[in-house]
Amino acid sequence: MFILRDQILVHAPVDRCFQLSTSVAVVERELKMHPKAGRTSGHVQPGDTVLWTGWQLGLPQYHQSEIRNFVPNQFFQDAMLRGRFASFEHDHAFVDNGNGSVVLRDELRFTMPFGWPGWLVGRAVLVPHIRGLLRRRFELIKGLAEGDGWRQYLDAPEEVSHPQRSPV
Repeated sequence: MFILRDQILVHAPVDRCFQLSTSVAVVERELKMHPKAGRTSGHVQPGDTVLWTGWQLGLPQYHQSEIRNFVPNQFFQDAMLRGRFASFEHDHAFVDNGNGSVVLRDELRFTMPFGWPGWLVGRAVLVPHIRGLLRRRFELIKGLAEGDGWRQYLDAPEEVSHPQRSPV
């Protein structure tokens, strides 16, 4: 089994980071794969499935995952139901520092089919590729959450307008 871990500090509210992480559109942008069945837009919820299709490493890919262990603003897991891996689980944890920043922590576990040849492909090709995907995902979420880019993926809170006072 391969286990990859990474984390990043984001200076933004935890709910914003969580919503960006559960946004199908953000995942689609980062993976460059497209949701074809199950949840295809909006934000994943507990029990949702998503079938992703597209190209990775020059090959056509499919990956169907289910959302499990969903605790808003704290944790969720996506686990492969079917795809190219023998097994695949991705844990997303959110640690609110209480000062307007959050630590995003990911742990990704996967195994490869085809015995030792699969293990060699996993070690030589997939581990570096997936590490790069995790890092790009973190950088994308950080950039969106810390800037104004999050507004295109999340419902911005309504601004309260105050009636203009007429001069007296």
